[in-house]
Amino acid sequence: MSKQILFIHGSGNQHDPFGSGKLVAFLRQQLGSDYQVLAPDMPDADNPRYLPWRDQIEQELGKLDTDALVIGHSVGGSILLKYLAEGTYQKPIAGLFLVSAPYWERQGWQLEYAVPEDFAAHLPTIRHLFLYHSRDDEEVPFSSLGRYQEQLPQATVRVIDGKEHSFTEGLPLLAQDIKQL
Repeated sequence: MSKQILFIHGSGNQHDPFGSGKLVAFLRQQLGSDYQVLAPDMPDADNPRYLPWRDQIEQELGKLDTDALVIGHSVGGSILLKYLAEGTYQKPIAGLFLVSAPYWERQGWQLEYAVPEDFAAHLPTIRHLFLYHSRDDEEVPFSSLGRYQEQLPQATVRVIDGKEHSFTEGLPLLAQDIKQL
């Protein structure tokens, strides 16, 4: 039986040239038949709103076996983390992988996407947590990684040289980390 991976894509159509779809395809190719990478289209992806994405994430997580692997890319990563911090999802997560996730401020329009100040205390059991971010990411500031790292000191941090955000050519470290679990 293959291990399930839920991939929550970033904003925009994941099938566009710079969407998350190429990273999903890379993972499917690298991981092979031992893994089932599920990458549902999120609602109104060009204009992501927290509540509809939260509801979709909750629905998708409900379909998974226990101890699933979950990947959140960009906005999808930050919304996924905020949902998990609400404390309603109680199943253990074998691996949580956040790729290029923005850290939103708790003010103004960003408040909709921001995690609560004490979010780490409300997360379900996550056996392995990984954070990936390009040093010169042109879409999400590198400082976002540091903000998450401060609050999630147990996370394995992977700093990627370059300015990749969408990882259209793949992210070998992510595939390697998944295989090593």
